[in-house]
Amino acid sequence: MATCLCDAFYADVAQATVEVLDHVGCDIEFPEGQTCCGQPAFNGGDWIASRKVVRHTVSVFAGEKPVIVPSGSCAAMMFHGAPLEFEKESDLGEIKALGDRTWELVDFLVNGLGIATWPGRLDAKIAVHHSCHTRGTQTGAAMEQLLSSIAGVELIAVSEPEQCCGFGGTFSVTFPHISKTMGDLKIGNLTANKPDLIVSADMSCLMHQKGLAEKEGLPYPVTHIAQVLRDALIGEPDQKSESSSQ
Repeated sequence: MATCLCDAFYADVAQATVEVLDHVGCDIEFPEGQTCCGQPAFNGGDWIASRKVVRHTVSVFAGEKPVIVPSGSCAAMMFHGAPLEFEKESDLGEIKALGDRTWELVDFLVNGLGIATWPGRLDAKIAVHHSCHTRGTQTGAAMEQLLSSIAGVELIAVSEPEQCCGFGGTFSVTFPHISKTMGDLKIGNLTANKPDLIVSADMSCLMHQKGLAEKEGLPYPVTHIAQVLRDALIGEPDQKSESSSQ
């Protein structure tokens, strides 16, 4: 599942995800009819519209194969958000069945496939941003496990790692001033120890933070975890990673 943000802004993240999954021996299918996970309408309270989108997703990803998503946010929508809005619907079972086989990328690599270390090399000091949607999941621990195993990578400490960056999808539009204040705090914490890269499993958080930083004229080298794993295999940072997040 490529997600809306990959489709609109982060094509290289989708490509990196394919390359990473191919490296570990997965046979990859990309259903052409996929659209959205339904989260924007869900977060906005329009559950009727969201359920239409989710039902389409269930149809497009029919079967029993695992569904891999390069986004903790979209994955959480499928295994947590969608079942909530379908609690009183007759097709709740189908929704839960898709959620049960939906994985965020690094969670799948570590806890689905049992991969404990990642090969290659990447000489970089990395600050990790843990998105709110990955709380209560294994994504954060999996991300740090794989990153710390890459030769040349140094994970640096981040203050208040559980603090939200203020994006929250429609929250940043409805409450822009609060969102900006939260984002500025997060950016300060993530850049305090001068990382070479700021890495997350969620493009939405990185997009929000980078946008705020650039408005202040601050360099903000965001990179999705899929790009880091792909670039480590190459042996040096891929210039497409940064350009794709502009």
